[in-house]
Amino acid sequence: MFARWFAGGRRRRLAADLYLGIVAQARQPAFYRSLGVPDTLDGRFDMIVLHAFLVIRHLRTQGAAAEALSQALFDYLLSDMDQSLRESGVGDLSVGKHVKRMAKAFYGRSAAYGRALDGESDGETMQDALARNLYRSSPPPVTVLDQMADYVRATAGHLGSSPLEPLLGGQVTFPELAVGPRPMAEGGQDR
Repeated sequence: MFARWFAGGRRRRLAADLYLGIVAQARQPAFYRSLGVPDTLDGRFDMIVLHAFLVIRHLRTQGAAAEALSQALFDYLLSDMDQSLRESGVGDLSVGKHVKRMAKAFYGRSAAYGRALDGESDGETMQDALARNLYRSSPPPVTVLDQMADYVRATAGHLGSSPLEPLLGGQVTFPELAVGPRPMAEGGQDR
């Protein structure tokens, strides 16, 4: 019994470390400055969801220990969202509804991104999934969507080709974010 309890505590610490790495990557300024992700609470949430999805997706295919860590990471993500809502002043009675909505958003986005990565999206591309879920009502130019889709595929490939041991030890790395110049709108102003 104690061994399971200690293993669960260690798994939660590793999940917390992975989550911190995910959040650090999701907060890279280039996503917001160069790739047009809205620099809002929703935009930042969606970037965390995207990166958490990629790590969780990979872990779930790597055996029982990795799958258990993927569940702990998801649980930690929801716990952090709960805490963030409480700290921002959302009342205790409505926090549960907000977290449930966030979990539903995570599952919906994960399903769309997973289908696009697997090529099972009935014609919807990764660009379509990103435009709808990450950029929502203000999709960027196609070149920016292409860059973001390339990054998602590169990250999935990077995680798939990296050794598993660092992830199981709570360390996650991401590929370098390669972004080109943002297209100019008519009149020479950035979009």
